[in-house]
Amino acid sequence: MQTVLITGCSSGFGLETAQYFLARNWQVIATMRTPREDLLPRSERLRVLPLDVTDAQSIQHAVAAAGPVDVLVNNAGIGVLNALEGVSMAIAREVLETNTLGTIAMTQALLPQFRQRQSGAIVNVTSSVTLRPLPLLSVYTASKAAVNAFTESLALELAPFHVRARLVLPGRSPETRFGENAQPRMQAGFPEAYAELVQKVFAGWQQDTVVTRSQDVAEAVWRAATDPDCPMRTPAGADALAWVASQ
Repeated sequence: MQTVLITGCSSGFGLETAQYFLARNWQVIATMRTPREDLLPRSERLRVLPLDVTDAQSIQHAVAAAGPVDVLVNNAGIGVLNALEGVSMAIAREVLETNTLGTIAMTQALLPQFRQRQSGAIVNVTSSVTLRPLPLLSVYTASKAAVNAFTESLALELAPFHVRARLVLPGRSPETRFGENAQPRMQAGFPEAYAELVQKVFAGWQQDTVVTRSQDVAEAVWRAATDPDCPMRTPAGADALAWVASQ
């Protein structure tokens, strides 16, 4: 029986992915900053562990408690939605610390056991905005685009050890808590000069009918984790797929 460790399982893509692997008889280690046992179905194959990917000691404790892991899914992340002029450097650092450096730190912590066993897979969940840039997401996009580049380079250095690194790029999903998640980093509001742009962006999102479901992402992560022939980048969701097809 194989084991997957998934970060950011308190909601959205991470929660759905944990349920998806559980339903396929994997052992699942679902991690979140504040563990909640009630979010997932009770199972002897499930463990819920505390993990803050920005805290080295938290990572060390979680990896030690997890034991042998076959697949790492780096899903934990935070959002920020604002014009660049409305994003303080402290918030920019917080986003990069979580989305980019958190992914790197978790990967680095688990790599020794993958390399020693000569097997394993790392699946990093980023975003389709790295393929189709959108306004008001420059800092968030930068944090995810960095993970794309990191993963593609990492895959080359891990190939001799038979360890795979892959990317899943979801589209926009109303099922996640991106807006709610980003709210604490928007206290200053949008700069007045960008009011017209903000209104146009939000109006466009309200009209969008082609979006990503959490299940689309879970299915893409499953494929990236279990299919050796899976391509480096797997778009997830109807909108992400439509954008790739239009290129």
